[in-house]
Amino acid sequence: MSYKRQKPWGRFLFMTAVLSGTAVLSGCSVHMLPFDDKVVEVQDDDKEEPKKAVEIKPTRAPSPTPVPTETPVPLEVQPILDEAASYALQYDYDKAIAFLEDQPEFGEDLALQTAVKKYRNTRAACTEWKMEDITHVFFHTLIYDTSKAFDGDEDEAGYNQMMTTISEFNRIIESMYDKGYVMVSLHDIATVNDDGTMAPGSIKLPPGRKPFVLSQDDVSYYHYMDGDGFASRLIVTDDGSVKCEYIEDDGTVSVGNYDMVPLIDEFVEEHPDFSYRGHKGILAMTGYNGVLGYRTDSAYKTGQNLQDNQKEFLDANPDFDYDSEVAEAKKVADAMKAEGWEFASHTWGHRNATSSSAGELKSDNEKWEKNVKPILGDTDVIIFAFGADISNWEKYDFDNPKFAYYKSRGYNYYCNVDSNRLWVQFTDQAFRMGRRNLDGYRMYYNPELCSDLFDVDEVWDQSRPTPVPEM
Repeated sequence: MSYKRQKPWGRFLFMTAVLSGTAVLSGCSVHMLPFDDKVVEVQDDDKEEPKKAVEIKPTRAPSPTPVPTETPVPLEVQPILDEAASYALQYDYDKAIAFLEDQPEFGEDLALQTAVKKYRNTRAACTEWKMEDITHVFFHTLIYDTSKAFDGDEDEAGYNQMMTTISEFNRIIESMYDKGYVMVSLHDIATVNDDGTMAPGSIKLPPGRKPFVLSQDDVSYYHYMDGDGFASRLIVTDDGSVKCEYIEDDGTVSVGNYDMVPLIDEFVEEHPDFSYRGHKGILAMTGYNGVLGYRTDSAYKTGQNLQDNQKEFLDANPDFDYDSEVAEAKKVADAMKAEGWEFASHTWGHRNATSSSAGELKSDNEKWEKNVKPILGDTDVIIFAFGADISNWEKYDFDNPKFAYYKSRGYNYYCNVDSNRLWVQFTDQAFRMGRRNLDGYRMYYNPELCSDLFDVDEVWDQSRPTPVPEM
């Protein structure tokens, strides 16, 4: 693979009485005197007799209705209610109810019983979603420093077309949250039976909420991106959270939210209801430059078949420790999975599955299983590089040697790229889903295709050069 071909982009397969001083009563006028506890009624007859003042005693104002006070929740029960609420906040009402009913004090505690009744009522009001009505959006690695990504060099055009800036991403996610979107997993939409066949899943959400799938491609921080305004790798901090490292101009390393994973982690921490049962996004991973910013491919260990930028990396890092690199990458992957993230194959070499033969895809997947699987773990999801699918829009069958091979290796979920808002295909053997690229190209040329998610004018980063280059 040459330097040019390893860049992970290409042509996609598109996708709210004050009373007055005088009140008339039956021909009489009642003069209401301020600060007086008597009201004097003056007769208004036509007779010449002297008018007789009649004293009207004031009536007693009714006693106010007592306001009921809540019975304080015993301190020992409040943590139980809080834990149940955390499940319900992410739409797992069954888990919240079961948790409360399992408490020894449930039979005698009114607060626990009331909470269960509330969660049952909320669950009953939820809507079952059809898998065909769920959209899937994706991003590439996010641009942190636009002055470096858009500096006029040979990589600027690709970054402008295929990447999204952090400010754009944050505004997009805020907009989607405001519109009621909730992250779900592909494994919520469809499930796999013990015999490998597929069955429809079940997603139920309250009124006003709607599910979507989130994914990100190529979170490897490739060598060619060095110095171009991107994070350099993901790390696990001392408090157990996953953050990004970013190499400053002077060589010092900053730690922060420089890409999608820590940004989403922090957003969900502040807005738990953005995540369905704790699910977050899917990272589609290649392997030829390693994963998550760690140089974990076996070529870095053997020194064989190295590309030029791999050689430059090893020369610049004479103390490179391959085993330590793999261990650190696995530590990050495990921490991410514990927080609701999933991983998918993006092919080892970012291969075009449409133009590659079944044999070439087999060889590539063997490299993925050897170099990437031990770090990220098992996956049954393949997200095609370039969005290039292994067939046309007709359903997969075992006469297709590419599908037959991938299915034999345990892949059940297949995702391409499609400009349509919704594209889902389901059989008893495979689940297929189109993904919508929310990048410079899509926002610039087809803003109307994003309108269900956000207003491009409101999220557009003014530092992005225009026009965005055509493909």
